[in-house]
Amino acid sequence: MWSPFAYFNLPQDFVGSFLISQFTTLPYPETDFSGKTIIVTGANVGLGLEAARHFVRLGASKVIIGCRSVEKGEVAKKDIEESTKRTGVVEVWQVDLSSYESVKQFCSRAHKLERLDIVTENAGLATPKYTEVEGMESTITVNVISTFLMALLLLPKLRADAIKFNILPRLTIVASDAYEQAVFREQSAPHIFNALKSSTYQSDKYNTSKLLEILTIRELAPAMTASGKPQVILNTLTPGFCHSELMRHAVFPLNVLGWVGKRLIGRTTEVGSRTLVTAASAGEESHGKYMTDCLVREPSKWVRSEKGAAAQKRVYKELLMILEEIEPGVTKNI
Repeated sequence: MWSPFAYFNLPQDFVGSFLISQFTTLPYPETDFSGKTIIVTGANVGLGLEAARHFVRLGASKVIIGCRSVEKGEVAKKDIEESTKRTGVVEVWQVDLSSYESVKQFCSRAHKLERLDIVTENAGLATPKYTEVEGMESTITVNVISTFLMALLLLPKLRADAIKFNILPRLTIVASDAYEQAVFREQSAPHIFNALKSSTYQSDKYNTSKLLEILTIRELAPAMTASGKPQVILNTLTPGFCHSELMRHAVFPLNVLGWVGKRLIGRTTEVGSRTLVTAASAGEESHGKYMTDCLVREPSKWVRSEKGAAAQKRVYKELLMILEEIEPGVTKNI
């Protein structure tokens, strides 16, 4: 019998936990963010917008919306201000993760902030069409390379403010449980990122990009701790299957299946955003960890396997080399 779960390459042991998760009631955020400066990328729509709205509602002094279109960002800003009755908090900054130079400029601007407490990297791309930006397949460029370029460029600022203000900064990267659907055929290639520069397995690129995020964080977090530099909590999470704009480029039959699935079991973007807000205030127990339903959870069996561990080290090593080429010396920020 045809199964939608088989179509999406879902492991059988994942199906039950996925459905349970979708119907799990998530706690409404009540953490006090008073005095904090927070960056949320991809915040003009969907999960990022709702997370930014929560941060403003919960007292943050400054919430920076990072998005490609300043015009759309201004619309989101007005929406947040009207719903929270707070003005003078939200700032709209332009950043395009398909451009390394744009990421660098955004981070340079962030270094000039009086303080920086939390960075929520939510911006992402899912596209069925193969395109290249910055010499790499676009999904990998945006979701992996630019995401971690931003992370490493902002680490010195977060650490400096950790000392200056006696705080424990957070760096959260929004992943997805779609990583469990990744076939990740490229893991056996001599050079993983070179192999990802191909249109052959385009339908698996988004899932693989989310897997690469999780693998990288599992290596990066211990390296950050071992550096002996001021602690910054690095974590990742899945917001679950939500009514977001992520699948807007999907084509048949995925677009139809996604449409039906959202109406049957999809979380609202507000509910999904609760996972982002929770991760942004999670404690040291979340460092280097993956969070589901606002709780720290173990990732998949494959991630924790010997094969997964070997791929993890290779991905991390190759990614650091790529980042060094983009911004020489950036890996010293770890």
